[in-house]
Amino acid sequence: MIQWSAVWVAATLVCCLGVGHGQGNVHRIENLKQSNLASAAGKRTFESSCAPCHGLNGKGGERAPDIATRPEIVSLSDSATLKLLREGTPAGMPPFATLGPTKLSDIFGYLRFLQGKRVSPVVPAGADGGRDLFAGKGGCSECHMIHGTGGFLGPDLSDYGASHSPADIRSAIVSADKRQEIHKGLARATTRDGRQLSGLVRNEDNFSLQLQALDGAFHLLQKSDLVELVFDSSPIMPNNYGSIFTESEMDQLVGYLLSLADIPRKPARE
Repeated sequence: MIQWSAVWVAATLVCCLGVGHGQGNVHRIENLKQSNLASAAGKRTFESSCAPCHGLNGKGGERAPDIATRPEIVSLSDSATLKLLREGTPAGMPPFATLGPTKLSDIFGYLRFLQGKRVSPVVPAGADGGRDLFAGKGGCSECHMIHGTGGFLGPDLSDYGASHSPADIRSAIVSADKRQEIHKGLARATTRDGRQLSGLVRNEDNFSLQLQALDGAFHLLQKSDLVELVFDSSPIMPNNYGSIFTESEMDQLVGYLLSLADIPRKPARE
């Protein structure tokens, strides 16, 4: 299995580093697709087989130890790690050989990612253009944050490309209207003292609601203090990206989101 992994990595590097702008780019993009598909599959298998004991981030739980940062685990060789996955341990970890070579390889790759050892995929040509589309024509940065920069209303997309395939990302962009959570519109509240607030309703009960404004600030409002609360009929996430982006632009935007997972986050300010 280790030999197969080594051959696959070597073949990947040959394809990705080959000279040429035509067929070479095709190889680079296709390899990146396969890499991210494997990453998404590894995440799913890890979450179903390993996370119940080791936690979603691999940092341990009540039933099993930290396997993401614990030095004696992180320092294990590839062969030793795979053997551990296949055979389990006398201490209580069950063997996972029945998952088969493909799923074991997927888990191994995702575990290495959690341990900070993931091999960075080659960024496809046009990812820089995708960054400009994200901040400009697409208006994505108005709602979504990337490594600490951007809006607050949508999910943080810094690591989105680590666990989603190119097809998943494209579908999320062009078929947003098919996702139930996307149908939320902005709420506009007017209080008795004349304040007007606009944002997303994050929490609500019979007496109050929590509104997150466009600048990220949260406002807890008592319904008895409101004179008006209306909701925009249009969802926040546009559903026309499939028509406003060309195929080339869509490829660039997807390529940019795929590349983000391998950009180190900026350290938090003290």
